[in-house]
Amino acid sequence: MPTLDFHPTGRHFLQIPGPSPVPDRILRAMSYPTIDHRGPEFGALGVRVLKGIAQIFQTKHPVIIYPASGTGAWEAALTNVTSPGDHVLMYETGHFASLWQKMATRLGLKTEFLGLPGMEGWRRGVQAHMIEERLKADTQHAIKAVCVVHNETSTGVTSNILAVRRAIDAAKHPALLMVDSISGLASADYRHDEWGVDVTISGSQKGLMLPPGISFNAVSPKAIEASKTAKMPKAFWAWDEIIEMNKGGYWPYTPSTNLLYGLAEACDMLLAPEHGGLPAVFARHQRWGEGVRAAVRAWGLDIQCADPTVYSPVLTGVMMPEGIDADAVRRVIYERFDCSLGTGLGKAKGKMFRIGHLGDCNDLTLMAALSGCEMGLKLSGVKLAASGVAAAMDFFASHPAPQLLQKAA
Repeated sequence: MPTLDFHPTGRHFLQIPGPSPVPDRILRAMSYPTIDHRGPEFGALGVRVLKGIAQIFQTKHPVIIYPASGTGAWEAALTNVTSPGDHVLMYETGHFASLWQKMATRLGLKTEFLGLPGMEGWRRGVQAHMIEERLKADTQHAIKAVCVVHNETSTGVTSNILAVRRAIDAAKHPALLMVDSISGLASADYRHDEWGVDVTISGSQKGLMLPPGISFNAVSPKAIEASKTAKMPKAFWAWDEIIEMNKGGYWPYTPSTNLLYGLAEACDMLLAPEHGGLPAVFARHQRWGEGVRAAVRAWGLDIQCADPTVYSPVLTGVMMPEGIDADAVRRVIYERFDCSLGTGLGKAKGKMFRIGHLGDCNDLTLMAALSGCEMGLKLSGVKLAASGVAAAMDFFASHPAPQLLQKAA
């Protein structure tokens, strides 16, 4: 049997944009003995995690937790509010928006894909005015839902969800707003209730700092009402039984008990008022993103996201010069410096690599990753304008984290 201990000495630098490194504190919580998922102790755990995750979505309404990946939560969202043949409007911002559209088509929905042409659409966020124009033309209200991605993991672009909500309202259209925030939740500012989202999809392995394996649907009263008449076949994914049993902290199936231990710990870490709660989490990720982008600019390389107003705080896409295979560069960085970076996906395959700056991370983690990138780029024959490592060092040194300022005071 091959060994699984394939990393050299020292800690592997996992700098992909998820799954993200899991903090030791969460790993310890997940190691607790498994308990009876029908017993009183589990009910208390269930109530605790449901309350905590609702705070992270910034909602007062139900959040359904599934023992599944984010892909399962995509399917759950679609099957609970639509009927076979329903028309859904989806917006292409990258690879994951495309995969969600593919799933909707396979489920028997009529999908319409909006977006800017070619790679341009993958370098910018959702253009809300395009959605507004399309909905105004839908005078018969055939479109039942608008589906967009909040933080497109394949490109490093974060879209303005509130602008999409306002576009739907300006068109006076009843379509549901459905948002994938699988990589955005708990890293980028996200407000399910305030932004008028009907269904938000997310997963455990990004900003929540857990291993893959649990996913979420945060749902509005309007979405719950729609689910009562939706006719798409569903059983495991059905919201009604789950919401009812969640009132006591239980599920109608066997939940991921030990991952829920980890989720409880993650919620405590993210919401801790002594550390500033969610606003501090969002500010931390914004700062990390700015430091990494300072390095990319110093190298003289292009950032995949072409609009600075929607730079992702979760990851940065680094474009390679013409003739350089991004995957070959990634391979050098991995083999020589034990650092994993995200590959280019779909239309961006071979053209870029992705540096994750999310979850269990800090300035020195990022400095090490950027050092590995800079050495790997040089070894791969990429001509760099200047040292990105020096630029990032200057940024982090001159922009101390707020909690460090508090300690110094």
